[in-house]
Amino acid sequence: MEEMEGQEISREEALSRVGYKHACHILLHADTRAKLFGKIPIKHVVLMQMRFDGLLGFPGGLVKPSEESLESGLSRELQEEVGVAVPVTVEDYVSSRLAPSPPQLITHFYTKKMSEPELVEIEKAAVANAVDHGLEVLGMVRVPLYTLRNGGGLPWFLSHSFISNSRAQLLGALQRLRLVPQGALDEAVKQAEHMRHARKADPH
Repeated sequence: MEEMEGQEISREEALSRVGYKHACHILLHADTRAKLFGKIPIKHVVLMQMRFDGLLGFPGGLVKPSEESLESGLSRELQEEVGVAVPVTVEDYVSSRLAPSPPQLITHFYTKKMSEPELVEIEKAAVANAVDHGLEVLGMVRVPLYTLRNGGGLPWFLSHSFISNSRAQLLGALQRLRLVPQGALDEAVKQAEHMRHARKADPH
């Protein structure tokens, strides 16, 4: 499993630092009984988004702890990006890190389990209601948590480009929440790295 960039610090230390900006992001997930092609169990739905710069990331953005709590700020950002002010609590908090770049930025990561209908409503609202849709956010995407025989699914997804720590955050959350068996997750990471190296070796 790949390492996170930036030093992890406590929530209390993060909020006590002077002169720092704060960014909060969240992984929203749900259980599902759906099956791909009617035979491959999907088991879990995990949402990410395609950003304006073509990189994959999680919903969220900058918050102002001097004016709002981290959680209320994140909920406000979700209203703009997914069209729903998803309630976020301290219980959803995972970690805080000093970002390697830009300087003096602290990133806070959250995960929240929802019902599948709630997640579907977020996907619909992200297109119909979100003010950032088509601008800062190009669309919500589901993370394929299965691996197909040809390496499709999670390995291919992990071989794409992610913003900052979001790939490591995704992998850490999949491991911590046990959404993908450890052996399958390790193998998907291994295959993804092979795909990345193969593309670099043969850019055409």
